Amino acid sequence: MVILLFLLSILLGPLTRHGKNKTVPNVVGKSFDEAQKILNNSGFDVEVQDSIYIDTTAKGTVLRQVPDGDAIVKYSRTVHLTVNRHVPPMVEMPNLKDFSLRNAELQLKNMGLRVGDTFYVHDFAKNTVQEWRYNGSPIAPGTKIRQGSSIDLVLSDGVGDTEFTVPNLVGMTFGEAKKFLESNGLSFLSIMPDPDVTDTASAFIYEQHPPRMGPDGKRIKIRTGQTMDVRLSIVRPAIDTTLQKLPEQQ
Repeated sequence: MVILLFLLSILLGPLTRHGKNKTVPNVVGKSFDEAQKILNNSGFDVEVQDSIYIDTTAKGTVLRQVPDGDAIVKYSRTVHLTVNRHVPPMVEMPNLKDFSLRNAELQLKNMGLRVGDTFYVHDFAKNTVQEWRYNGSPIAPGTKIRQGSSIDLVLSDGVGDTEFTVPNLVGMTFGEAKKFLESNGLSFLSIMPDPDVTDTASAFIYEQHPPRMGPDGKRIKIRTGQTMDVRLSIVRPAIDTTLQKLPEQQ
């Protein structure tokens, strides 16, 4: 037993290569072939642990390594590498209808897709996605495309196709006018109450821009998505009943 223990203590060092440590070369950012050559020459085995796709990095590039570069490990340790894929994986085109531009960008980024060109069409829901295109043609949600592909977005410009005569808001309370404008796809840009106005909703509109009629007596037109400016007073102004009409669509 004494002899066996003595022999084991002598052989244990060479068998486990006690004291023979090596520094792992840092191969992140290098091509797989170059990384494998460097690691093999340094006495390490190489194994590809995973492969992912990043479109901003060259294909076949080492993205991660375990153990990390400059780590001190036992001689002949296996280094596991994560490599950038040569062929991008397929992903499904998401449904971006009515997404804001910001949300559409985030959704595409999460899917590994990129925003290409942006185009605009008339619609009063400003900067919302109305359509999306791949290689110049519309693409249906769920269609398989390569990760890293560019998607062109068709956005609304905030102005609709519907055109009508500017409504006359003079004499309405602000609350009434707000509901009226919203029902016609319009909104307020500037609200200017007189100093004595304490309740905006019940204050009366006595001036608006644009007016219903121009200086030449012709009716002024407005589109859905556009805005109006108003001045408010606690005193109800005189109302011209000939102007109290709903917008006339063209």
